[in-house]
Amino acid sequence: MLLGSLLGTYLDLYFVEKHIYRFPIRPYPEIFSINIAFTLLVLPVFIFIFLNMMKRVNGWGKAGMILFLSLFMPIMEKLSELLGLFAHTSEWKHLYTAGGYLIFLTVIYGFFQWLENKHKSQD
Repeated sequence: MLLGSLLGTYLDLYFVEKHIYRFPIRPYPEIFSINIAFTLLVLPVFIFIFLNMMKRVNGWGKAGMILFLSLFMPIMEKLSELLGLFAHTSEWKHLYTAGGYLIFLTVIYGFFQWLENKHKSQD
């Protein structure tokens, strides 16, 4: 969860700095250019639920879940835009979000598996 929160924070900082997207409504806008509530609360809870669900499915289920969530995120992104929580440049394609989450979730799960295997080998 910590890795996901850190990755999410740094990616948000990068894209906001490059003026690719912004967070019109966010906690402490005079201090933070990103929505820290998302990166410190929502994202870790999402990752916790994601990793717990990944433990319960087989190989194809894991791949399907990562693919489903990656394709679901552009829908949530569009909803966030409609609610005024998120805004993109006109060049942004929601397909970028799907691809980004595909990579993000794969990295998070790969790291989680690596840690679990490392822990099991030490027992």
